[in-house]
Amino acid sequence: MHGTRTSSSIWDPQVAALRARGHHTVAVDLPGHGTRRGERFTLEGAIQAIDDAVAGCLTPPLLVGLSLGGYTSLAYAGRHEHRLAGVVLAGCSTELRGKPIGVYRRLAHHANRLLSVGGESWHVVTDMLTAVAGYSPLGDLRRLTLPVWLVNGARDPLRLDERRYLRARPGTRLTVVPGAGHDVNSHAPAAFNRALFEAIAELRHHEVPVLV
Repeated sequence: MHGTRTSSSIWDPQVAALRARGHHTVAVDLPGHGTRRGERFTLEGAIQAIDDAVAGCLTPPLLVGLSLGGYTSLAYAGRHEHRLAGVVLAGCSTELRGKPIGVYRRLAHHANRLLSVGGESWHVVTDMLTAVAGYSPLGDLRRLTLPVWLVNGARDPLRLDERRYLRARPGTRLTVVPGAGHDVNSHAPAAFNRALFEAIAELRHHEVPVLV
């Protein structure tokens, strides 16, 4: 699951590497993005998009999400963890509550209305911020019993609550990629791919069938 104002194409290096090793891999466009750009983003719509992809898997998949895709993946896992083998969360180790997200939402709204920054796709930022306002990723994380991996770029500003995430769910694995920023899968694809392969190997070691 990709981040805001991107699309499933950000996963091309991961899809190629995974398929080269024989893993069935599906990259999804969330509402308001890519092939679904004409739609408006909502959290419920994003969760439904994930569920549609999961329903097409023959065995419980490893769900991988970056940034907005990470938050929506965690929200999905909070509701449907029995349908998953595990979750890899990248670039989303920060709680979303409080004044900062409200300020960002107002600025994004004015940028869209007055400056047309980013063209027609900028509205997805305000839609996203409205959708996740008040959502607590830590709340869902605390309830999960399935394996969870965090993969963050060392320079990512959205790893502020990384340690709180680890405390919220003991056993959560953390990989911090040196030199990488928020888009860790693009900044360091080889390192990100290694983290994915390690997660898959661990699931297989515990005899959990996995797709990604």
